[in-house]
Amino acid sequence: MDRISLTGLTVRGHHGVFDFERRDGQDFVIDVVLELDLAPAAASDDVADTVHYGELAEGLAAVVAGEPVDLIETLAQRLADVCLADGRVQTAIVTVHKPQAPIPLQFADVAVTIHRSRP
Repeated sequence: MDRISLTGLTVRGHHGVFDFERRDGQDFVIDVVLELDLAPAAASDDVADTVHYGELAEGLAAVVAGEPVDLIETLAQRLADVCLADGRVQTAIVTVHKPQAPIPLQFADVAVTIHRSRP
């Protein structure tokens, strides 16, 4: 399988288990890797034969900025669903970073990564 990667998509969302997270919001950083056959796009040189990464980014951003959830695991699943909505995508690897997670210690990042594939 070939891959399309989109990394570092930063979107403000209101996800979390605490009231202040939902009220104030915070930035979430999204990385996705899509596995699919890119030979048709390479042969045709036509964007219609591949996943348009601009449209993908917009769809992912809409989910992050949309309806709040408690867990970034749930958010990651919703993002994977967006990735797999294109029938050409065989596998989606989604990482949700929550660099401003409410942890009372110094840390660089908290992230959840999920792999989802078509049956």
